[in-house]
Order: sequence, then C-alpha cells, then structure tokens
Amino acid sequence: MLSFWESNTFMDHIDIAIIGSGIVGLSAAIEIKKRNSNLNVVILERGSLPSGASTKNAGFACFGSPSEVLSDLKIMSESEVLSLVEKRHLGLQNLISLLGEKNIGFLPTGNFETFMPSQKELYEDCFDQLATLNSNLRPLFGEDVYHNADHLIGQFGFNGVDHLIENKFEGTIDTGKMMWNLIALARSYDIQILNGIEVIGFSEQPSHVEVETKPFKIICKQLIVANNGFAQTLIPELDVSPGRNQVLVTSEIPNLPIRGAFHMERGYFYFRNIGDRILLGGGRHLEMEAETSTELKITESVQQRLENLLSEVILPNQKYTIESRWAGILGVGTKKTTIVKHYSDRVILGVRMGGMGVAIGSLIGKELATLVDV
Repeated sequence: MLSFWESNTFMDHIDIAIIGSGIVGLSAAIEIKKRNSNLNVVILERGSLPSGASTKNAGFACFGSPSEVLSDLKIMSESEVLSLVEKRHLGLQNLISLLGEKNIGFLPTGNFETFMPSQKELYEDCFDQLATLNSNLRPLFGEDVYHNADHLIGQFGFNGVDHLIENKFEGTIDTGKMMWNLIALARSYDIQILNGIEVIGFSEQPSHVEVETKPFKIICKQLIVANNGFAQTLIPELDVSPGRNQVLVTSEIPNLPIRGAFHMERGYFYFRNIGDRILLGGGRHLEMEAETSTELKITESVQQRLENLLSEVILPNQKYTIESRWAGILGVGTKKTTIVKHYSDRVILGVRMGGMGVAIGSLIGKELATLVDV
C-alpha cells in the first residue's frame, strides 16, 4: 500500500519507466532528459544496486579479441561483425565522452590474447588471418589493430603461454567508479531510481502501460525494457538468454609483473590486474547449461577451474589468497547483435548486449532515446 504522499510524489504522471538501472537504462534515461527535460523518467531496479552485470563485470574496455571476432564470423556476416566491432569501439568513446576518463577509471593498457600449447590450432588460425582482420578494421582505427607480441611473454611471468596477440586500442575501467558517476549524472537530471522494485509483468493499454511490480502497480506512457539477461523473464519469446559468469579477485601480490588486460579461449576466460591484484573471470562455456541462469550464485566447479588456471598458468609460484568471488548475469542470444526496437507501440526493447555491455551500453541508451515518442 502506498501513502498519498508516496503516490503523489514518486508515482504520479510517469512519462517513461525504464526497467533496469544498468549502463543501458541509465544512459537511455540521461539521453531522454537531455532531449526533453520536462519528461518524468523513472528507473525501476530489482536490486539494491544494478543486478545484472553493470556493477559485476570485470571492467574490460574491449571490443573483441581476434579469436572472438573470427568465431563471430562463423555465425554472422562480415558486415554484421565489423558493424558490431565499430559500435563497441564508438560506444567506448561515447562512454568516455559522457563521463570522462577519470570518472570511469579508464587506463589505456591495451589488451592481449594469450594462447597455450593446447590452443596451437586456434593461434595459427588467428595468426593466418591477422592481416585480413587488420585490413578490415583499418578504416575505423587508421592503423593495424592486432599485432604479434610473443616477445613480451617473458615479462608477465606466465607458465605455458606460447603466444600473445596485442590490441593497443583497448583498456580497463573501474566498474564501481563508472556506475557511481553514471548514477550521479542521472540524478543530476532529476531521474528517479527506485531500487528494490522487481517488475513481474506489464500490459499495454491504448493510452498507457500498466507495469506490475511485487510491491505495487505503476502507470507510465512508455516502457523501456533494459534489463538485458533478465528480459526473457518478462518476454519469454525474446532471443535473449541469461549467461552467468564467475569472477574472483586475489589478495595483493608484491611486485606483480602482470599489467593490462588479457583474454583466453575466444574470450571465455579473461583476466587483468587491479593494482597489485589479479581479477580472473569467465568459464561459462565449461557449464553452459548450468550457467544459463538468472540466479546470482557461485558455481563451485567453474570457480575451481578459475583457481587452477590462476595457479598453473597466470600466477605460477606466487603466494596469494582469493579475497573476493561473485557472479554476474549477461544477456546473450543466437547472434551477438543487440535488440533495439519497439516491441509494441508503447514498449521499447534495449537488450542482448552479448557480454559487451560496458563497450556498447551507453550507445544503446542513446539509440533507445530516439525511439521514445511521448
């Protein structure tokens, strides 16, 4: 039950309701208010913090390792893949323009794809096609993107890494800083963020949308669904499945030689330094069926595989402890292209970030704002 004050202050005359307070939802709200400051925009968030991946990602400012791009080319057309890489790159630039490098903790560390002896065929495939990839991406970046970096392997202290391919255009961010400042920017535009409001359904009427939440019903003129990996719980027919990724972070390691961001196995594993700590995540492909879940919990078998990779390959002969573990929920589908469109006259979709929400999220928010018509 809502009091008169609650209804009159928080729920009255909502123009746009947005489900999800992640990068996409916040960016959409900000862009909508920039276009029309008189609109009342309310964001509905099920958690006390953004619940999917925006505050639980690994902080990679990336647009695709060579093996991941080549893997995408097997299921998507060349134009689709190149367009997606371009959108991710432009999205990162848009995020930096929106908040500033300092406010997202951006570090231009570059990114390395690592290859172990068991991945000899994968490396050879990537190496053989580097010239073609660089030729296709040169119009966007002005120079070659991918370079062999085998000469740098020794400085990182890895065990059993045979090859490195470097991409100097990528980097790392501080996910906490990014979301803190994105939320602060949204509030500066008088955007309401209502936490602890789980949306369980909606129905479109001729003049409005009725949004059912666990506590109460909300009426708005238009609704934007921007909860990515959770979208299928509201619209089952969507080609968007949840993908749970596991992450761990070590204690501080004196004189840690690893600096930068790294990918392995087509992007399914990834690691980076946070100061003198190592963050390692991924492994969804090891338990694909089990990790197709919206339940935010640790998967013991995947965490154990991460620990083995850490001790055997990334940090051999190093002393450390695991200080933090968590899981985040991605939104994936049969294709990695995003879904940005009208679901109906008054309901708009902005979902399926394909694990690249940090890169593409702010740009998708801008696209969603152009679909609003109230």
